[in-house]
Amino acid sequence: MLGKLATYLRMCGYDAAYAMDETGGDPGDDRLLARARDENRVLLTRDVSLAETADRSVLLAGRTPLDQLHELESVGFHVELDERPARCGSCNGEVELLPDGDPVPEYAPDPTETDLWRCRDCGQVFWRGSHWRDVESRLNDR
Repeated sequence: MLGKLATYLRMCGYDAAYAMDETGGDPGDDRLLARARDENRVLLTRDVSLAETADRSVLLAGRTPLDQLHELESVGFHVELDERPARCGSCNGEVELLPDGDPVPEYAPDPTETDLWRCRDCGQVFWRGSHWRDVESRLNDR
């Protein structure tokens, strides 16, 4: 339901778990509630009854990730891209600066021209390129 929002939140540095990442399908309300409780997470949802049942939740009305981010900002979430990536947008793993001399995938720019980061979990390589600037522009235009 909120997969794109999870990606944006990760780009803003949040540890944003997304249930569909792990299960590939709907995990069910009971599992979502238990995970949120066990991991001390705020449950973000568009489901009224689920929001009412959770210990800590934010009920979102917006349909687009940008509208949802605006709603989160209005309840105190800091919504801004960090100077350096902290989380993988794909898997939520922590990212680290790619050490000098480490192999660089062909799709990545020259590491002598721009900083590169790698996800510790899935190995994806990131940099502040056109996609980063596009998201930053969208966040600033809200």
